[in-house]
Amino acid sequence: MKWTFPNLRLFLSLAVITGGIYPLAVTLISLIFFPHQAHGSLIRNERGEIIASELIAQPFTSAKYFWPRPSAGGYATMPSAASNLSWTSGKLVRVVAERKTALLKAHNLPETTPVPEDMLFASGSGLEPFISPEAAEFQLNRVAAARGVPLEKIRELVAEHFVRGGILGENVINVMTLNAALDTLFPMSGM
Repeated sequence: MKWTFPNLRLFLSLAVITGGIYPLAVTLISLIFFPHQAHGSLIRNERGEIIASELIAQPFTSAKYFWPRPSAGGYATMPSAASNLSWTSGKLVRVVAERKTALLKAHNLPETTPVPEDMLFASGSGLEPFISPEAAEFQLNRVAAARGVPLEKIRELVAEHFVRGGILGENVINVMTLNAALDTLFPMSGM
């Protein structure tokens, strides 16, 4: 009994500090200094409606949009994950071959056309909102043709959504913000 009450007081004190005060302090600091990120990095359309988050990909399949990386989990946030197939997996080889065939067909390209790797392999989380500049370039003609917009205008818009990777990261394009900008700048009638 001698140690029970001091231990209980210590437990309750730490529970209040680590379970209440600390999370509240971090939340308040993030809301003050990083309000956009603290609210989920949400993307809104011209009417102010939430359409997406900059941080979570969605399954775009229409020719008028840039497509994100494939997702092993179907872009579901619960549970999100990779396929965990090894490089020697026959299933992975088949899935990648199917993706390549589908991409080449969707873009009306010959079988010998190289396809950017990030368009063939799913990301580790299955929710990756970024593609490589090569993957964006691969899709330019399709998006421009589907929207009836000159290729150079789409290329300029892609350049505006270019994100430098810094010292250790790779240069990428955020598909979510790019597609939102496409709908704002080049809306398609009847859609």
